[in-house]
Amino acid sequence: MISTLLSIAGLAGAVIYLARWRAAQRRRNAQSWESIVARLRPDWNAGEAGDPSFWKDGANGTLEEKWHRARGVEGLWAMYENARVMLEMADYALRNSASVDRDLIAGLRHDAVQIRVFVFNALVRYAFSRVNESICANAARAAAIYAGMTARTAELLEGDFGRLAPNFVASM
Repeated sequence: MISTLLSIAGLAGAVIYLARWRAAQRRRNAQSWESIVARLRPDWNAGEAGDPSFWKDGANGTLEEKWHRARGVEGLWAMYENARVMLEMADYALRNSASVDRDLIAGLRHDAVQIRVFVFNALVRYAFSRVNESICANAARAAAIYAGMTARTAELLEGDFGRLAPNFVASM
């Protein structure tokens, strides 16, 4: 009796999850370019923080100063969110053009996952200690990948989506 109820509850949970996932996919596919670009956080860009020499020991000040110049948690969170949005931009390009480079899209997906892992790792470490080499190393890796991802996203959009690239570049 209990095993039957657990089976039914598990099946119902799976059905609800799949229905919600499918609804989210429909909403995502119905988004306009403007609504995707509007979610970018232009309040942070990887310029200085994306340069590997910025994070080297002894250069450009102490770790704490570098952390604050890179906008610390706020900057990391902006990278985390923007990586997801740039991935949605790539998916939009893939859905709306037959000539999109699938290898470039795969690279962007890989970059987004790496950025999110490094940022999450840095934020968890920062929550339990003060700024140290390990946190800055994760932030540096995320910022470098983010800078490359931004450039490749702009490259992707310049092809068939040249009309969309200025919106992206202006918001970054």
